[in-house]
Amino acid sequence: MGGPVGRSSTSGEKTRSRVRRADRLGGGEGGSGTGGGSRDAEGGDAPASGGGGRRAEGHRRGGSAGARGRSSRRAPKSGKRRVLRWSASVLAVLILGTGGAGYLYYEYLNGNIKKEDLTLGDRQMADHKANAAGQTPLNILLIGSDARDSKANQKLGGAKETFGATPLADVQMLLHLSADRSNLSVISMPRDTMLKMPKCTAPDGEVFPASTRDVQTNESLGRGGPGCTVATWYELTGIRIDHFMMIDFAGVVSMADAIGGVPVCVDANIHSRSADGKGSGLKLEKGTTSIQGEQALQWLRTRYGFEDNTDLGRAKAQHQYMNSMVRELRKGTKLTDPAKLMNLAEAATDALTVDKGLDTVKKLYDLAEEFKKVPTKRITMSTMPNVYGTGVNSGRVYPKAGDAEQLFRMVRDDVPLDGKASKRKKPEEPKDPSAPVGEIAVSVRNGTATDALGPASGRAGHVADQLKDAGFGRTTIDSGDVTGVARTGILYPSADLEGDAQAVAKALGVPLSQVKRSTDVSGISLAVGADWREDGAYPVSKGTEKTPESAGALNGEEEGACMKVNPNYTW
Repeated sequence: MGGPVGRSSTSGEKTRSRVRRADRLGGGEGGSGTGGGSRDAEGGDAPASGGGGRRAEGHRRGGSAGARGRSSRRAPKSGKRRVLRWSASVLAVLILGTGGAGYLYYEYLNGNIKKEDLTLGDRQMADHKANAAGQTPLNILLIGSDARDSKANQKLGGAKETFGATPLADVQMLLHLSADRSNLSVISMPRDTMLKMPKCTAPDGEVFPASTRDVQTNESLGRGGPGCTVATWYELTGIRIDHFMMIDFAGVVSMADAIGGVPVCVDANIHSRSADGKGSGLKLEKGTTSIQGEQALQWLRTRYGFEDNTDLGRAKAQHQYMNSMVRELRKGTKLTDPAKLMNLAEAATDALTVDKGLDTVKKLYDLAEEFKKVPTKRITMSTMPNVYGTGVNSGRVYPKAGDAEQLFRMVRDDVPLDGKASKRKKPEEPKDPSAPVGEIAVSVRNGTATDALGPASGRAGHVADQLKDAGFGRTTIDSGDVTGVARTGILYPSADLEGDAQAVAKALGVPLSQVKRSTDVSGISLAVGADWREDGAYPVSKGTEKTPESAGALNGEEEGACMKVNPNYTW
């Protein structure tokens, strides 16, 4: 498809063709090679930024660099609703043109988008459960690749020894949009998280067997592509993932330029550069600065200089940037110029790799419209609760027992992370009501084994006794299958047994989201998982809907957030 149609940001200006150069930021080529999960995402020799960036006030006076030299006429003052409505109308015209140049441009943008399989794992992801209004949540996995496979990425990424190496998924964030679209929850997984990888089959047929040891989560991208990162998330969390979006260094810069300046804050002067060359090169003065382009990439990559120089501080900085970006965009002053809107459309489609369910601009636009329904005050950023490893894994992190599963369960159950009362209606009762508990046949097996521990002795028998005490007289123990499962689950084979399976869950305090239909069973089958190795009530019961403090929740309207600078990286 040919290049985009010419356009102008002011009336009367001559239209100009926008032919994209091969080495322009945002371009990329496929790369291959080998890489290690311990590679520093900041790189060893990324170019440093001089002068500490632009101050927020001065940047607003100077306009946006995203216009790249074109006239940047200021939008007339008007109500917020009017500006947003006008912007949405312009976007609709741009992407939904049905004839002539509009159609050609639409097809051009579609051709920019790179597509890959959603999941490369063997396990089929469970379906969402609809709420009483028939609505279902939406889960999007954002992946930041450290690929150094193009001139632009190599210039921005530094670390020459990694050029052409297998890319790593150094940023991983799950965006959960609630079923009623009232709230948005984000969970970051630190790239240093150690876990088991599931079996992944690459699109070309290459098979990556399940790992027998813990490896860093960012290595998942090298096991066939982003579909293996999705499979790894599902293996750990049990959260159905509907879509993914992946972006590389150059893509971040081009989109940050198109969006314009985003204010961020540090509590001291910072220069992310050590004597041995480590660091992103970020250099800012104390206080609030508006950043964009390469400086925005530096902020998002900075580890050396924030808090304790770990990936946990970097995740906090990413959360602050994302919240601030949303606030800026919702002020209605960023994208009121058609040329800037088209810049963003080109930058986004050129920068992103998505699953095949998001393969057109129309689908991406519709997705953005869903996210716009959530008010800023109902956006909650969090990090997977974790603990540090020891010995050879010192500096690496592991999911924190209890807290991590609690956070995952809240997302699986569509519970808001901001602690506000949910307006969700109670789930509909199954169409086929439960039979008398004394008539329900249940098979219980011990699935408490983990990679490090064998099955906990007697767990199937103990849980079976609890069911019998609750009146489930037809409960039996399945002693044949000892395959371990991460979390307790109840499977049923057909719709007429859904009510019976839910009755079993209610009797034990197991969340209904862990009751699934499956053709792998012939009757109701309860697998006692590794999350229930100890006697007593099921550890994550209804009523525990509080976000763990260890998740470091940050609200979208918290404008006073400021990153703590490590004293060794100040000036």
